[in-house]
Amino acid sequence: MAAAAQPSPEVPAKTKPETAAADPWARVEGLPCLLSIEITVPGFKVADLIGLQPGHLIDTHWTVGQDVPLLINGQLAAWSEFEILNNRVAVRLTELA
Repeated sequence: MAAAAQPSPEVPAKTKPETAAADPWARVEGLPCLLSIEITVPGFKVADLIGLQPGHLIDTHWTVGQDVPLLINGQLAAWSEFEILNNRVAVRLTELA
């Protein structure tokens, strides 16, 4: 006697993966990080530091338009350049590290 055909169990429809699985950055997007632009001043000494006064200019030896390192939590993330945007200093990314 042939076995009666059994209905196959329904396969549940695929559900959307949770946000964290779909976007691996979702869990950490809200964490703070320190973004800094570093301009080194070769030859700067403690005597120079002690002599600083309001209005003094410090020669950085960087030329206008030269890319400066952009760090995130102390790690090089990109190269950037300074620009003026609505009377404020802004940074334009020129290359990712």
